[in-house]
Amino acid sequence: MDQFFEFVVNHWILSTLFVVLLVLLLTTESRKAGKSLSNQELVMLLNKDQAVVVDLRDKKEFGEGHITGSINIPFANLKDRAVELQKYKDKQIVLVDKMGQHTGLAGKILRAAGYQDIRRLAGGVTEWRNANMPLVKR
Repeated sequence: MDQFFEFVVNHWILSTLFVVLLVLLLTTESRKAGKSLSNQELVMLLNKDQAVVVDLRDKKEFGEGHITGSINIPFANLKDRAVELQKYKDKQIVLVDKMGQHTGLAGKILRAAGYQDIRRLAGGVTEWRNANMPLVKR
């Protein structure tokens, strides 16, 4: 640990540059999929019929439990199947996956396809499940 602090002190410009680049990277990645929503915010949007949930997990995981009314478009097929979301252009599209790892890139894909109002569920289905929110099983 002493060597780490010694490195930071001796190379303060390099260390500062690293921290700045890391912050910029995290900021850019978080903006790709739009604003992050909490579980409660998503429930409010769904109750008001202002959002549609797109579940990016594969069919097997989707069948094990998904958010009520969600549409299953696996991440691997999103580019080809983005057209299926045309009828929901007037609503917010909320991207959900297992833990939030694919929502950034998925948001970028949908933005390139012309969708503007894209959000993501913070923590994905794992966080939804941990909060004891209801899941529908087939």
